Amino acid sequence: MSYILENPAEILNLLLQHLQITCLSVLIAVSIALPLAIAITYYRWLQVPVMVFLGALYTIPSLALIILLVPIFGLSAQSVIAAMVIYTQVILVRNISVALDSIEPTILEAAKGMGMSAWQRWWWVQLPMILPVFLAGVRLAAIIAIAITSIGAKFGAGGLGILLFEGVQQNQTEKIWAGTIVVAIGAIALNSALLYLERVSRRRGAY
Repeated sequence: MSYILENPAEILNLLLQHLQITCLSVLIAVSIALPLAIAITYYRWLQVPVMVFLGALYTIPSLALIILLVPIFGLSAQSVIAAMVIYTQVILVRNISVALDSIEPTILEAAKGMGMSAWQRWWWVQLPMILPVFLAGVRLAAIIAIAITSIGAKFGAGGLGILLFEGVQQNQTEKIWAGTIVVAIGAIALNSALLYLERVSRRRGAY
């Protein structure tokens, strides 16, 4: 804690870098996973090959995946972000597709009978119903992303991982503890915020 108290500006700057990379990765991952999940829900024959492929990507260790992407994106945050987007797809796609599958067809038929367009059915019926499960997937993906971002510091991505690696290289235990504590606090805060949104969406869905 002494290092954190003595270097608040440095810690805050690294924390903001860490959260920026994490949030950007999750946003990009969601923007890809959402249409992909909708596609495999409507076209069932895509479900098995897509999920098998995404599952295979998930089995690649995160460090190895980043290394594989370095020749494409270079030693930068882009390689780390790309790795996290790939790594979290299986979680997000599975959660969203399972949530969509759980919606009773009669509900969608009733909405269609009321004259709702496909877009209106999605916005007013499907999205509110899948939101709790969707947010649960986002929460898990965000926790994974915030952990992988720590490794990303080794590849020029910045963030709190810099303290961890510098602490190891310089044999400074206080830096290692500072980085570990702040990463843990960031993960807990992000998890708590998303868990709160998830609970709110469940309560609203119950009415």
